[in-house]
Amino acid sequence: MLARYFPILKWIRTYNRGILLSDVSAGITLGIMLVPQGMAYAMIAGLPPIYGLYAALAPQLVYALTGTSRQLAVGPVAMDSLLVAVGIGALNLISIEAYIAAVLLLSFIVGAIQLLLGIFRMGFFVNFLSKPIISGFTSAAAILIGLGQLKHILGTEFPQSSKIHVLLANIWESIFQLNGYALLVGLLAIAIIVLMGKLSKRIPVALLIVLLGIVAVTFFGLEDQGVPLVGEVPKGLPFFQLPDFQIVEIGKIMPIAITVALYGFMEAISIAKTIEEKHPEYEIEPNQELRALGMSNLLGSLFQSLPVSGSFSRTAVNDQSGAKTGMSLIFAALFIAVTLLFLTPLFYNLPTAVLGAIIMVSVFGLVDFKYPLTLWKHRKDEFVLLQATFFLTLFVGLIEGILLGVLFSLLLLVYRTSLPHIAVLGRIKGTDYFKNIDRFSEEVEVDEDKLIIRFDAQLYFGNRDYFKKQLYYHIDAKGPQLKYVILSAEPINYIDSSGVAMLERIVKDLKSKEIEFLVTGAIGPARDIFYSSGLIHSIGKENMFVRMPEAIAYCTNHKVQDKIQERLTFQSKNTPL
Repeated sequence: MLARYFPILKWIRTYNRGILLSDVSAGITLGIMLVPQGMAYAMIAGLPPIYGLYAALAPQLVYALTGTSRQLAVGPVAMDSLLVAVGIGALNLISIEAYIAAVLLLSFIVGAIQLLLGIFRMGFFVNFLSKPIISGFTSAAAILIGLGQLKHILGTEFPQSSKIHVLLANIWESIFQLNGYALLVGLLAIAIIVLMGKLSKRIPVALLIVLLGIVAVTFFGLEDQGVPLVGEVPKGLPFFQLPDFQIVEIGKIMPIAITVALYGFMEAISIAKTIEEKHPEYEIEPNQELRALGMSNLLGSLFQSLPVSGSFSRTAVNDQSGAKTGMSLIFAALFIAVTLLFLTPLFYNLPTAVLGAIIMVSVFGLVDFKYPLTLWKHRKDEFVLLQATFFLTLFVGLIEGILLGVLFSLLLLVYRTSLPHIAVLGRIKGTDYFKNIDRFSEEVEVDEDKLIIRFDAQLYFGNRDYFKKQLYYHIDAKGPQLKYVILSAEPINYIDSSGVAMLERIVKDLKSKEIEFLVTGAIGPARDIFYSSGLIHSIGKENMFVRMPEAIAYCTNHKVQDKIQERLTFQSKNTPL
């Protein structure tokens, strides 16, 4: 039972020296990546760089103990950091201390939300974030993040904004105050990162460019040329600190907290699932992942961590470097701890343009061009959904973009279910197969006195009128020779009270016209509704069948069902046989 909540207990029993060496190597590599990335992502969130290192410490240790993925790298990520900046920035706090306190409170609430959702096994909520929504949001957010880093590349200052037109105007107003030396450092850093990344994925390019930036400032006196630097980075480990619940009204922070909690989990679980496919030795448990991420954020906030999630790039590097278990995260956290204790003075001369370059190269790789093109070719409705989310995120705002995207996706789902596919069936010649006459027009036999119709959806208030309209259209097309209407109900898994009432009226109307209404293939949940609603009495038990050939035989010669057919037809939890 304990191992369910602390998966480390499952694999620690078989831990050995060979696994240890792999985890140490992967952990050090991961730690090397985390130092520059953590500092850079803290800047995205509007925090001093040191808070990115704090976020790479406690959350990793907690996830190593509680997470079900053995390679997922948890820590600060670009998208969550931007959501934090937008959400907390909108509160217009008067000081950096108040801003930091609000971020730590946000991290605590995000963790609490994720933990509660995990405890109540409600991880399915992230299913409402469909791939088109995520792709559109991620691409738009990546552009906003990248443009926001231009102030570091240009060596200027301009107000951040989550609206691209405002952000571009701010950039333009500051363009004439750019620092040529900072621009040169930023462009060289981008070029080196791109070129080195193409040469080898194993080279710690981010750390290398950080070291080169520090050396350049030291030897060429770039500080005297006005190149902005990181400056003094506090030395030492983060201390325990309870969130300040008075810093801001919880109601004001809750919308951004819910957004970060759901998006962060979606991000982490999608990465964990991708890596899981390469490792059949374990399985991801989504609700435990939700609890693990919640604990990482909640406990991390007590040690001055901003909200964290899974990082795709760091997870890939962790896996490629040979990580076998969550111990790699523990070793990465130890590397960060050593950095905090002894190495932070080295970052004084680090140009912020270098961190800006690291962020820009990282996030622009998240702009997806292939997926929208695929949707344009094959699923234009989802392409429109992706583009709507993309432009809403760019021009209206991050939170508004993703929330409206979810709303539009739900509306699209309602629209689809309100106009589901309906097929008129006929018998394939010489067989007992019944198929759509529009797809097998030259191979099917259609009896003039029978209308066989299949409804490929649940039957509820949103599509009952459509069902009725289509049914009567085909009934009228058959003409006066029609004697039997047969509903192939196998695709129908639910019928609400509105659907039941509509079917009762249809059955009554058809009886008045001397047309029998038959049902075949009703599955268990639908049969339960037939009985519990009393619909079975309106249709008549004699008109319920397991398979289509039996219904046709009944229409042709009134052949009754045998005992096993009756048992299969009428079995329901409401009337067990």
